Amino acid sequence: MEPTSTEGGAEETPLKSPPHKVILKHGQELEEEQEELAEHQPLEQEDLNFERWKRRPLPKRTLHQKIDDLKTYLWNAETNEFMGRSGKSWSLILLFYSALYLFLAAMFGGCLFCLMWSISPYHPTFNDRVMPPGKYNPNLIILLPLCSVCSFCLSLLLESRHTYNDGAQERKNIRCAQDRYFMQDDLEESAERKACQFKRSWLGDCSGLQDPHYGYSQGRPCILLRMNRILGYLPGQGKAVNVTCAVKKGPPEALGEVQFFPKSIFDLKYYPYYGKARHVNYSSPVVAVRFAGVQYDTHIHVQCKLNGKGITNDSPTDRYLGSVTFSLEVGA
Repeated sequence: MEPTSTEGGAEETPLKSPPHKVILKHGQELEEEQEELAEHQPLEQEDLNFERWKRRPLPKRTLHQKIDDLKTYLWNAETNEFMGRSGKSWSLILLFYSALYLFLAAMFGGCLFCLMWSISPYHPTFNDRVMPPGKYNPNLIILLPLCSVCSFCLSLLLESRHTYNDGAQERKNIRCAQDRYFMQDDLEESAERKACQFKRSWLGDCSGLQDPHYGYSQGRPCILLRMNRILGYLPGQGKAVNVTCAVKKGPPEALGEVQFFPKSIFDLKYYPYYGKARHVNYSSPVVAVRFAGVQYDTHIHVQCKLNGKGITNDSPTDRYLGSVTFSLEVGA
């Protein structure tokens, strides 16, 4: 056919059809068309053979091959790499970790220096949470069949504290006659403080010098009481703190006579305590209590209290504050 002309003499050109979906950009239409064709095409017999799609097992490597791979990993002569890294890479890693740990060590040393600079070696910075004296509760049960065990414990306590021996007290400490606090605050902070004598012989029948069994073999046991050491503490507010012992549970008459050695008080001359660094030869005062008339075959609970100004011994929340409670029974 010959081309026709339109009005105006222009030739009429045939219209071109749009391109097929397969040539559209991004291949989106091509994928959609292939999916549609796949849905309508039947599965071939070979497609149903799933064995062909399984992953083929790798061939087993011999020991020689493994050793060669390990040698190549440790040192690759072709790339000059050690354990998979070049010399430059290892240098950067070592430089980074060296700088990191040097910084951490410097920070830790600076924190430690600031901490030690702010702490005094002679007295605590904060002393507001120290428990009052007498905060001690041994679950002590005294029985006559155990007299050898109890006497051994007291002997071990006094003999291990060899500073209580009379000779050691004469050499290291001074004799104090005053009935007041032994204040030594006018000395330099680092100066050694003097301590008053407290001899073992002052404990009398409970010293273990005359009776090595401390009365347990005779049915008259001894116990030793000592207050906690608190730096700078002045017990009693100018008046000596005394000790009293009574029956807490059981018949009161079963306790009998109670004896105290050297006295039933803690003398003021042993206070205040200045700490181990300055009070080198300090010996804590001890009150020995002897139960000389305990009724036989009677189980009682005994409570010994500290009595003085500023000392709490009847706290409703802490029944052992300022006191000690133990069970006592002497067999016939």
